[in-house]
Amino acid sequence: MGHGWQGAVLKLMRGKDFTFTVTGAERVTEDYRRVHFTDGGLLAAAGVHPTMWVRVWFDNAGKPHQRAYTLVDPDPGSGTFSLEFALHDGVASRWARTCAPGDTVDATLQGTGFDAPDPLPGHLLVVGDPASLPAVNSLLDAFPDVPATLWFETRHTSDEELPVRLDPGRHDMRRVPREGGGAGLVARVKAELPALADAGSYVWIACDTVTTRTLAGYARKELALPKERVHALGYWRAG
Repeated sequence: MGHGWQGAVLKLMRGKDFTFTVTGAERVTEDYRRVHFTDGGLLAAAGVHPTMWVRVWFDNAGKPHQRAYTLVDPDPGSGTFSLEFALHDGVASRWARTCAPGDTVDATLQGTGFDAPDPLPGHLLVVGDPASLPAVNSLLDAFPDVPATLWFETRHTSDEELPVRLDPGRHDMRRVPREGGGAGLVARVKAELPALADAGSYVWIACDTVTTRTLAGYARKELALPKERVHALGYWRAG
């Protein structure tokens, strides 16, 4: 399967293509699945950094369909990693539910990057949800000695079972049920962030695009946090 005009654009932007092979899969919750892969040479070619992601291509009735996913526990030595799928009614979710060892998917590495805050933050302020959980965990792993406050939006009862890599001694987890298309999360963060944020904090936001845009603007404009201390990226679009 070709990658269509999107693939052609990514090629022009120096995207690099790889083929991943499924080695297994596991049910994390009824609404969340982890799939294991060999990397097709990705990690040896590109190295590893926190929140590293790739664009994975799926077949949608003969048309290319791509979605971005964060690598989970990438191991350059063995050339392996996992991807985690928040399951819903979509092309990628249907593939994740049915894939088996030996299945392959194409992927493009283009656009990923991570600039560690310098100096290191005194406090991580993280806003995420199941779609960005792999990146949230990667970020927490990258700063093992930094206290963190995490606002985590949930949609399903099973989200309580998701494997958030929390250290009770230094991480404060605040679960927020999804309400009003993200309005509940926005209100909660706006009410609590000012008491925690200062110029030495690092704010990292990755939810649906509208919520992410709203909270990023709030942190940068209304709280006047330095732009280099606020990272925001919409991980999905609400339908």
